[in-house]
Amino acid sequence: MRGFYIGRFQPYHDGHHRMVEEIVSEVDELVLGIGSAGHSHTRRDPFTAGERVMMVTKSVAEFDRTSYVVPIEDLDRNSVWVSHVQSMAPSFDVAYSNNPLVIQLFEEAGVEVRQSPMFNRDVLEGTELRERMVEGGEWRHLVPDPVVDVIREIGGIERIQRVSETDT
Repeated sequence: MRGFYIGRFQPYHDGHHRMVEEIVSEVDELVLGIGSAGHSHTRRDPFTAGERVMMVTKSVAEFDRTSYVVPIEDLDRNSVWVSHVQSMAPSFDVAYSNNPLVIQLFEEAGVEVRQSPMFNRDVLEGTELRERMVEGGEWRHLVPDPVVDVIREIGGIERIQRVSETDT
């Protein structure tokens, strides 16, 4: 059985990682969709799709499951979003999400959706991590080690701090 899990992964963090850990206990193969793949270099979306592919691929390697990481660009037509995802990803049997819109869209398309408990959501949330990065706070303990390495390699902290500055 192949499962699908989509996220923006800006950045991929321990909450995502725990969700993947739960998913791999139920599936033989995993497809991870990098959502909003066309967005980067902003405070909300600082990392490119390729950088997020690196973060996710290196992080999920520990699970010893065949995994496919695929960028999924935004499509501003929710009614055809699932078919767009299906055209960009390997086929899958079940989707995993806690996002109400994503759940609705997959269910309307006849795709089984499973949910997983959220893990430490008050801290393990992309906005919180990005704010910590901008402010020079501590964030490294909230992401898998390979994510720290990728962010260091690409100068990610400097990037998010610079794109968060104002010219006024």
